[in-house]
Amino acid sequence: MAVKVSIDGRKIDVAEGKTVLEAALELGINVPSLCYHPYLAPVGSCRVCAVEIEGERGLAASCTTPVSEGMVVHTGTPRVVEYRREMLRLILEDYPGDCQECPRDGKCELQQVIRQVGLDLPSGMAVETPRPKLPGGPFFTRDYNFCIRCGRCVRACHEIRGAQAIVFREVNGRQEVGTPFDRSLEEVGCQFCGACVDVCPSGALSERLDESVADRPGEVREVTSICPYCGVGCRFIFEVKNGRILRERPDPNGPANQGQACVKGRFGIAGFIHHPDRLTQPLIRENGAWKAVGWENATDFVAKALSRYQPREIAVVACARATNEDNYVLQKFARGVLQTNSIDCCARI
Repeated sequence: MAVKVSIDGRKIDVAEGKTVLEAALELGINVPSLCYHPYLAPVGSCRVCAVEIEGERGLAASCTTPVSEGMVVHTGTPRVVEYRREMLRLILEDYPGDCQECPRDGKCELQQVIRQVGLDLPSGMAVETPRPKLPGGPFFTRDYNFCIRCGRCVRACHEIRGAQAIVFREVNGRQEVGTPFDRSLEEVGCQFCGACVDVCPSGALSERLDESVADRPGEVREVTSICPYCGVGCRFIFEVKNGRILRERPDPNGPANQGQACVKGRFGIAGFIHHPDRLTQPLIRENGAWKAVGWENATDFVAKALSRYQPREIAVVACARATNEDNYVLQKFARGVLQTNSIDCCARI
């Protein structure tokens, strides 16, 4: 069932149960927000997404306010604009990060919101003693000098991944993001899936990049493809520079993974694909040494070798990392061509 809503003078039919923020986004109206993320349940803690609703006294958090029939919403009144600035000032009051030193400078959601609201970028002068950088395993860096305590990483770790490796802790009388008992991520059972990095709106969490690729001049283009590690079919968006993968991130519209990934897919694809030991063409052993050949020669070689054996002498072992379609074709080949029912899978499932 749909309800009729007016936002900034534009009318729209919205599905009942959706929020004002979701309705505004459908209309292409950019309402600033920090704690909101489409992967997560809305909490309305930052209040930066405040809007004015006719007939209501206070300003409502658009991310948690459901639409109702006949609702009239204003997203840019002077009252709303000043309120957002004050909320953002409070968030940045003790923000120790320097935006010019941020690893996400230019691609930082926090910077975009600051500019949209109309404040100056932080200069890193809010505190005298910055917090030390912490490792995120070998895959990413935790620099909580850029943390705004929006809670996105905590909620992603709890709501989506169920790992509960990241929590809010009380440090010197204030709430800070960290790990239980301030232990290492390895000790608290972190999966290193990168979900926290993907939802972080600032430079507090950033993946480590291959400097030999990142520091070289060149245009960065995005390519969408499937992770090669296993047969699940997770879809990724790859940032490619000079023919090499600079960064990979899970595609939020990927039907198999819906914006999520395992540690291998999130941080290991580039190292796997560009590893110098990776085989890029078939090899045939001749006189005790491996010789590179073309695919036609390789298939002819295998076909002749298989023809020397009887069906009862042949067994086929499928790979658990291959797709279901590839494994289906392999078992059809085994039964229909090789005439053997001795088929197994390395995963033993």
